Amino acid sequence: MPQMAPISWLTLFFIFSMTLILFSMINYYFMSPSTPLPSTSTTIKSTLTWKW
Repeated sequence: MPQMAPISWLTLFFIFSMTLILFSMINYYFMSPSTPLPSTSTTIKSTLTWKW
């Protein structure tokens, strides 16, 4: 059974690591978080009534 040389394992590790880093950076910088509207926050505050 043929075996793989250590240098090719190292290049595979670097290729997969760079792919993971690029994928993570793309997901981080291209995801735009949704900002809540101010009208929804005021309605939530007005509906909270504490009965002590």
